[in-house]
Amino acid sequence: MLKGIGGSAGYGIGKVVIISDGKPEYKQHTVTDTDAELQRFENAMEVFVEKTQKMADAMKEKVGGHNAEILEGHIVLMSDPFMQDQVKELIGNGECAEAAVDSVCDMFVSMFSQVDDELTRQRATDVGDIRVRMLKILTGTPDINIGDVPAGTVIVAKDLTPSMTAGIVKENVAGIITEIGGKTSHSAILARALEIPAVLSVDGIVDQVSDGMMAVVDGCEGVCILEPAMDEIAEYETKRADYLKEKELLQIYRGKDTVTADGTKVALYGNIGNPEDAKGVVAADGEGVGLFRTEFLFMGTDSLPTEDEQFEAYKAAAETMQGKEVIIRTLDVGGDKDIPYLGLEKEDNPFLGFRAVRYCLKNEDSYKVQLRALLRASAFGDIKIMVPLVTCVDEIRRVKELVAELKKELDSEKIAYNKDIQVGVMIETPAASLIADLLAKEADFFSIGTNDLTQYTMAVDRGNAKVAYLYSAYNPAVLRSMKNVIEAGNAAGIMVGMCGEAAADPLLIPLLISFGLGEFSVSATSVLRTRGTIAKWSKADADALAAKALSLSTETEVAELLKAFAR
Repeated sequence: MLKGIGGSAGYGIGKVVIISDGKPEYKQHTVTDTDAELQRFENAMEVFVEKTQKMADAMKEKVGGHNAEILEGHIVLMSDPFMQDQVKELIGNGECAEAAVDSVCDMFVSMFSQVDDELTRQRATDVGDIRVRMLKILTGTPDINIGDVPAGTVIVAKDLTPSMTAGIVKENVAGIITEIGGKTSHSAILARALEIPAVLSVDGIVDQVSDGMMAVVDGCEGVCILEPAMDEIAEYETKRADYLKEKELLQIYRGKDTVTADGTKVALYGNIGNPEDAKGVVAADGEGVGLFRTEFLFMGTDSLPTEDEQFEAYKAAAETMQGKEVIIRTLDVGGDKDIPYLGLEKEDNPFLGFRAVRYCLKNEDSYKVQLRALLRASAFGDIKIMVPLVTCVDEIRRVKELVAELKKELDSEKIAYNKDIQVGVMIETPAASLIADLLAKEADFFSIGTNDLTQYTMAVDRGNAKVAYLYSAYNPAVLRSMKNVIEAGNAAGIMVGMCGEAAADPLLIPLLISFGLGEFSVSATSVLRTRGTIAKWSKADADALAAKALSLSTETEVAELLKAFAR
């Protein structure tokens, strides 16, 4: 049994197919006709953009627009003026197009790889993927067609790049195992979207398998078994059947209210990255949108989106939800989200740097464009504004001041908007947790971002395998932090929600019920499962379990307790 990270839940049994997408070889040479070589590069770029957009369009049909934006981000990266200029300069100096692309991509891979956080390192994987595909176009090397793998395949790869994943026929893939990647890596995101069991970060897996070898993939526990014995195969076939049966039984919760076993109603929303994703929330029976990540509107272009462009996007999401609540997070740039045209300086520790509300309040002109668009769109639905990475009261006060100024502008222009629009805070830092009572006096609602809250509370990079054991929402410090935020919000009479991954964790849900969480926001694919788990717990039972959990001293003790009482 080999241990890794459970990137996508479920159980898979099948035969290994090793996918290797190595860099094609080319002959480095000096060119004399640099104009012709530059044209060859430009032609290759056109082919790259066309092929990548086709893959993105196919991905949209399979799993929705948000996941397709990973591939569209490749177009933005390769079209970055700085990267383009670097390649063209090398060609102008006599290097062949292959060598120029290889060299510049290598520079970016090295730069991204040196950053400590996983999400930024994921950019290194993206650039590596871009390099391989550009070199294939320039050298005429055919692409790997991952869509040709037979039914019952367990894909094994060093990493599963977005371009490789785009071609997957999910009915043929029983599971995925990779050597690198974490829960927030693109391979994990896409595997979850395709609902394929996946175990990531299995050290040296490619060298330990051969094509045709039987393998078991346990995405729930994050383990895989090579050449399983007959009794192990039987055990996991039973687990898989039970898992699929449970998934089918969840359909009974479609169209029902989200209520605890003793009748307490809570809200169950979906997380989205663009207006198109709102349709997925509706299809999954979500009751609203708890997190609209607006940075993807900014990342999919080469300039700031205009007020009208943003307005149309926010309006579309609101109209799709037909009056249901839509919580829209203002621009969360920085950290792992670099937008080239904004000209952000490279930072040694971007997650502790100039990002999110800090950037927005230092660039008020562009921030006002977004806030005006949000206000205008609020006339078409129940839109709420959420401010990310707030660490002090001054920040939320200033945002509210800007909103008040813009309301006066719209009044003078006789433009409709919701005059009672709510402005809330995303709680994702220890600072915000510690002053939750103070923030609750200023904010109209809270939404807990558990991914960053866990990372910041534990001072741990969730993508660093050496300290990954510390990244857990079950840690007593994280549990106490969440409890403090929820209690502070409830005491102030404001809604408290959660939009991080912990909101969909069936082991944590009873604790969140006990703490008094009022809104759970999860991925569309997790809506029914989350509703089903909530329905199994009464407040009294949840309180009893929470009391035991909060009395424990270690993450391991808490995890074992929650697993023992799982429903």
